[in-house]
Amino acid sequence: MSGAQPEKSRGRQGKAACALLLATSMLALLRPGLLHAQETELRGEVSESAILSDQQRKAKQLALAAQGQQAPTNAAQDDTPPRTYLPASAGAIPDDSDTNAATGSVFDPPQATDDTSTDNPPPKPRRRPSAAGQKATDQDKTKPDAKAADKAKKKKATAATTGTKAAAADDSDSAATDQEAANRRALTIDSADKQKLDLGAERTAAIEGQNKKAEDDPFAATGVKWGSFVIRPTIEQGLTATTNGDSSSAGTSALLSETALRFSAISDWRENSASIDGYGLFRETVSGYRVHDAQGRIEGQLNVDLDNELRAIAKLGYEAVPETASSPNAIAGVSTQPLRQTIDGSLGIEKAVGKMQYTLTGAVSHDFYGDAKLSDGTSLSQKDQDNTLYTATLRTGYEISPALTPFTEIEVGRRTYDQRIDNEGFERSSTRLGARAGLQLDMGEKLSGEFSAGWLREAIDDNSLEPISGATVNADLKWSPERGTTIGLTGKTTVETTTTAGESGDILYSGRLTGERQIRANLTGNAALGLDWRDYVGIDGHDRILSAEAGLTWWLNRYAGLTTRVKTEKLTSNLPGRDYTANSIYLGVKVQR
Repeated sequence: MSGAQPEKSRGRQGKAACALLLATSMLALLRPGLLHAQETELRGEVSESAILSDQQRKAKQLALAAQGQQAPTNAAQDDTPPRTYLPASAGAIPDDSDTNAATGSVFDPPQATDDTSTDNPPPKPRRRPSAAGQKATDQDKTKPDAKAADKAKKKKATAATTGTKAAAADDSDSAATDQEAANRRALTIDSADKQKLDLGAERTAAIEGQNKKAEDDPFAATGVKWGSFVIRPTIEQGLTATTNGDSSSAGTSALLSETALRFSAISDWRENSASIDGYGLFRETVSGYRVHDAQGRIEGQLNVDLDNELRAIAKLGYEAVPETASSPNAIAGVSTQPLRQTIDGSLGIEKAVGKMQYTLTGAVSHDFYGDAKLSDGTSLSQKDQDNTLYTATLRTGYEISPALTPFTEIEVGRRTYDQRIDNEGFERSSTRLGARAGLQLDMGEKLSGEFSAGWLREAIDDNSLEPISGATVNADLKWSPERGTTIGLTGKTTVETTTTAGESGDILYSGRLTGERQIRANLTGNAALGLDWRDYVGIDGHDRILSAEAGLTWWLNRYAGLTTRVKTEKLTSNLPGRDYTANSIYLGVKVQR
């Protein structure tokens, strides 16, 4: 009996082993069906037993994970790729794909796609999560597993009722959700910060490839650097054909060679400034009426900023001009008119107190004359015309706005002759007094300058001579109606002295309206209209001079160009022997640096 019992025990153990092997085999055979049921639960109705089996499997995996054991081999080695449910609307469940990829645990639920094929799909590239996505992932990691299981149970129950039509909508919605997530991840916080810090990140071309800024005037003189000054010289050479060689009542036609030298020098100092301007004009007869004259001027200006909001302006100039044949002091019957030379200088102090502006200027001008050469070869001295004028001017202005400053001026002065009594026996020294009121404009490049009007009186020491007095008008305005166009208006009142017996002199009013237009970058046009009125004192006489001029300059390059101009001038006087008309045309070459 004892021997039979062990055999019976071994038989029962063998039967149990066989039953266990049979159950294992059945489980292995049923495994594909369970997986198929897991797939069909996303597409149609799912039995309750399949849901329970899946929940039991997940619970078993969680229990094994808690005990530190591995999942069954058959669970890790499936022939069919795992599937997960994609929600019908974006944001229905958190996106745990990045979290699962980051953890990489074998106990994570299998990942699924909505691809129904049995082939293993290629692995998707891992994306770097954004800051918001990473934060959401960290929060999902901290949630209890029970809560996640409840959510999964609810979602599976919802999926069981949607049917095939809802699954198709889920596929399109999930694709849109994936695209939106990809767009969100395209710009990370690090890349955005890098673009803000790296200003060159948005450059699309090299710096060398960028277009250079066009110059305002590509044909302007570049200048020559000399010390702390920039010098811009200009030389102009041409021929003038005129109907009146010396602009006199007796002048005839001539062909003249005309040479003009001009230059300007401007300092490049940091605080103060200085400038020098000059010109020289030489005319010589090629054929026709004999003309031989030369004239020129040079003038310098220095601006210095002093303490206590004071500003000093100093000027110094020299001019040499022969008397014109139409001048009131012209001598008839001479081969060469006397040369008048002028040395002038001024010093002004400006100060601003609030909106009040004060300027005190002292000026000195000395004129001395050369001898006139007569037709018989002798000379006639003009020393009795040498004189010096001293003036002091006080200007007071009030700044209504930065663009408008009305002002008043008071001028006092004294004119003294080197020869106290001239060759005709008159004492011509005089005392000067004047007053003006005007407006100063400063509207930038659009409109700038000033104009004034007033009265001037110069009383001569010799009581037999009438004082020179009259209204004064002065203006210097520049207006730019549009870019490339400049309109200028200048006006000046000048007292002209004389040594003619019985005459005190005259007052000359000169006005010029000029226009300049840049037609093209290398083509500039200019025009001018002039009106002069001379009122004699001591006699009933006056002169009127009308003039008009138009010209063009065509630049071949930045350093050379062709220039031409036409001019007409007509003087009409009630005094005998003074009327004349002169028409001329000029063609030349201009060179600048």
